[in-house]
Amino acid sequence: MAEFVAEDAVRADLFLSEKTGLTRSAVKKLAEEGHLFVDDVPVKAGHVVKAGNRVRLDVPPPRPIRAQPEDIPVDVLYEDGDIAIVNKPRGMAVHAGAGRVDGTLVNALLFRLKSLSSINGEIRPGIVHRIDKDTTGLLVVAENDAAHLSLAAQIADKTCNREYLALLEGVVKEDTGRIETNIGRDPKDRLKMAVLPVGGRRAVTEYRVVERFRANTLVHFILKTGRTHQIRVHAKYLGHPVVGDPVYGYKKQRFELEGQLLHAFRLTLTHPRTGERMQFEAPLPDDFAHVLEVLRKEQQ
Repeated sequence: MAEFVAEDAVRADLFLSEKTGLTRSAVKKLAEEGHLFVDDVPVKAGHVVKAGNRVRLDVPPPRPIRAQPEDIPVDVLYEDGDIAIVNKPRGMAVHAGAGRVDGTLVNALLFRLKSLSSINGEIRPGIVHRIDKDTTGLLVVAENDAAHLSLAAQIADKTCNREYLALLEGVVKEDTGRIETNIGRDPKDRLKMAVLPVGGRRAVTEYRVVERFRANTLVHFILKTGRTHQIRVHAKYLGHPVVGDPVYGYKKQRFELEGQLLHAFRLTLTHPRTGERMQFEAPLPDDFAHVLEVLRKEQQ
């Protein structure tokens, strides 16, 4: 339950959206279900509250959901009963969230694989680490709990190496670098992450320039920590956001893209059962490769 006192005349959905961080559509849905009150009287989302009114939103507990198998194509590069290495396409969420319960990588894996670890529950079975919906590339999936615990420990110990390629806006001057900041929720926009002077969590990214173009740079990133949107936030912090990034990138984009040109191209880990050191690579997706081809032709 969240209750606030209005200071001015304003629509209830606008008022609660500002106070709680929920979207207006989310407030409207809750109001339609009878969870929005003004001075203990149920009202609609468009009700105009007055100064001094007590505005209350009763948020019901989340409904338990369980991911269901779905026959969705998924590119499994390797699988042995302990781990699976998946090349995730652009536009596919890793697991359910924010109203999404199907069409995710988890749904596809439940259909494709015989088993998944249960440590992360029924919504995120098998998921040890994530990449953003519109980021492409490699993920390791745990097919049993023992493998999950081993992989999680490797990520925590930084012995599971995750490497990315990204095309950035502008020309990065330094050939190599290390970015070390704190990252947390953007105080101005709860849906975004930001580099924070105080608070947040330590985030470390190392980078190396691979190729420079007239107005772009292809950069190899290595994650040393795994914060939400870490590379995208650090690229923006450098002054060179990822091309195509709808959240942290330039509003005006040269290329028509469906997401940021950020690709998890290499993954190195120790097999949980055999102890073998293993390395996997995934080629760039077609749209990323096409943009590079265009930029290289312009250099000629």
